[in-house]
Amino acid sequence: MKKGILFDLDGTLWDSSANVIAAWNECIAKNSDLGLTFTQAQMKSFMGKTLEDIADLMFPMLAKEERLHLIRLCMDAEQEYLKGHPSQYFPHERDILEQLHKEYFLAVVSNCQDGYIQLFLSQCGFGELFSDFECAGRTGHDKGDNIKLVIQRNALDSCIYVGDTVLDGEAARKAGIPFVHAGYGFGSPAVFDAQITDFRQLPKAAASLC
Repeated sequence: MKKGILFDLDGTLWDSSANVIAAWNECIAKNSDLGLTFTQAQMKSFMGKTLEDIADLMFPMLAKEERLHLIRLCMDAEQEYLKGHPSQYFPHERDILEQLHKEYFLAVVSNCQDGYIQLFLSQCGFGELFSDFECAGRTGHDKGDNIKLVIQRNALDSCIYVGDTVLDGEAARKAGIPFVHAGYGFGSPAVFDAQITDFRQLPKAAASLC
């Protein structure tokens, strides 16, 4: 049996919110006269949503095309900023992923733009442990459909999804697989199949659900 663990990225595998919001605030000031400044806490609440949804939340005063244009500029600025500013990983993450890699197929599925997961994989120092990834920016599909896509193309017989938000839980249910809530992350979903508050708890949760 081929068993898999699929991961959300922001709030689950790393916390890039401080760096991302720094890049975005700089980009907004440079490319608009909105006079807006966002906080790290706000960025954490945006993460995990689609590009369009984030644009609606941040720039409701702009027309749709203007919102999307500005958010895409922010995404480009973010990519460049992150290249020179390493983000924060969670305690014990590498050791546990190395352990899980021996038994499970590991992959990342996120609602992010194309290039963001690749940046994580190149910076984290353990990118070789992940065998696949997918995102809304590459397929145009939501997270639930992208989870299904990764499961199908890798012929996974049993699989769980690890994430930190309500949207992650909804995506797992849409894909028909168990959801493990990363309680150390950014969100507080009420519905999950298992919950971990420390990365070291993931092997036990995976064993119980796969």
